[in-house]
Amino acid sequence: MMDEGTELSMSIAHIVQRLKGSHLHSQIERQAKDCLHRPEIKLESLKEDVRSFLKTSGWEKKLQNAIYRELHIQLPPSHPTAPLEHLKEPLAYMRKAQASWEKRILKSLNSMSTELGVPLARKRPGAEQKELTNKWNEMGTDEPGLQTLPRVFGPCSHLRVLISLRNPNHDSCEDVSARSHWGLIQVPLNVRDIPQLRQAHAELNLSSGQLGIDDLAHVHPGIYRKQKDSLVMEQDSAAAQQYSRRGCPTGLRADLWALILNSTNQLQDMMHYEQLRAGVIQHNLLVDNLIYKDVKLTASNDDYYFVFEDFLYQVLLCFSRDTAVLEHFKYNSATPPKSYLHGKVGDEEYAVVYPPNGVIPFHGFSMYVAPLCFLYNEPSKLYSVFREMYIRYFFRLHSISSSFSGIVSLCLQFERLLQTHLPQLFYHLRQIGAQPLRIAFKWMVRAFSGYLSTDQLLLLWDRILGYDSLEVVAVLAAAVFAFRAENLMEVTSLASAEAVLADLSTLKVIPLIQIFLFATAI
Repeated sequence: MMDEGTELSMSIAHIVQRLKGSHLHSQIERQAKDCLHRPEIKLESLKEDVRSFLKTSGWEKKLQNAIYRELHIQLPPSHPTAPLEHLKEPLAYMRKAQASWEKRILKSLNSMSTELGVPLARKRPGAEQKELTNKWNEMGTDEPGLQTLPRVFGPCSHLRVLISLRNPNHDSCEDVSARSHWGLIQVPLNVRDIPQLRQAHAELNLSSGQLGIDDLAHVHPGIYRKQKDSLVMEQDSAAAQQYSRRGCPTGLRADLWALILNSTNQLQDMMHYEQLRAGVIQHNLLVDNLIYKDVKLTASNDDYYFVFEDFLYQVLLCFSRDTAVLEHFKYNSATPPKSYLHGKVGDEEYAVVYPPNGVIPFHGFSMYVAPLCFLYNEPSKLYSVFREMYIRYFFRLHSISSSFSGIVSLCLQFERLLQTHLPQLFYHLRQIGAQPLRIAFKWMVRAFSGYLSTDQLLLLWDRILGYDSLEVVAVLAAAVFAFRAENLMEVTSLASAEAVLADLSTLKVIPLIQIFLFATAI
């Protein structure tokens, strides 16, 4: 074990190394050189004067925000000789399950390519490039032959893999409670119970003002105005994140989320987006068809999101080409899938990551982007915020890992909360073959996108960003069951249980979460 000082030194060294090659570093360096000609910069106090200039001109704050972002995405400090795969995922059986899942997905993709006679990638002919350029903003009118295209995977096949997870070193008969065997997730991970959740989510307590409740009741009309204005002016990521825990005002949510994620959308970000767009126009990928099909089956059929169909194609097609997304595999338990050029399977010299961003889209993937279309109408800004949301949070919803924000822990936490606080309901649903997780999994794997009304979903995502955790998703899933418990106790089959929980669009999420966390008897 390393001592605290060594851990801190390693973290600092890692962040310095990461930022040294960044555009921000070169910008600050240029500003520091340019300010030397200013009359207030004195030779005898050069260091202090340059620092003072960078502080007053806002560059110090930009640097702080960049450091804050790095702290959110880096691996925890560890022994320098520890293998990288052990840092990404410490549990061997989780690594094995994730590797097996990846092989299965890639095999499915390759089989699809062979059966349909469609290459994984091809250069578009000039006429096709011109046509796509002309209808870039009207891609929803295009109807590629998608009827024969199967899904690579969806929530059901993903859940089956999670249910089959077992720790070979764990003897289940050692469990102290019979309830441990009630649920579908049978892995021994530490998840928070209600007292711990109360402590971690103290800002959600019943006596605190919340956007999502007080604004609807017209209570405390000026409660946040002064604070929110200063937040946007000061451009402080950490303060914005803390503020988001009690909800973001509708008119400022877009700015606050971009600030929390340090998504600046500067000129270089716009140029990067245009380069990705050019890549889409030049080359056609097999995964493009998966994106088309997913949007058609999900967002295009949604009352809230169908109007954003063209935006979704633009963002997701560009996302599939973005090699910058590969950075997140440094702390993701997954490994980017590889294909081989010229049929040289197994020869690493001919191996390439496919798709270029390392993420094979699955059923429902477009619903991670759709709610953001309500906040950002500029494609490059929408794209940069989505990419940051994905590499911080959404990737955890389809990767097998022991992370406390990973989908395995969220499923286990959901089951534990229900088993502990609504044991009669859980037992009843289990007895009639309606395991609660089979119903709630599809909500959690999409972070409730497509199930809640958009205003409520954005209030939920405020808290995900505010607490830098997806735990609130599992809490809400349990709270929904608690809210509908009376009706669920009367159902006699899985179908009737699903019918009771089919429509969540009328729910108010913040009161549900508050009542479940802070008004539940322990």
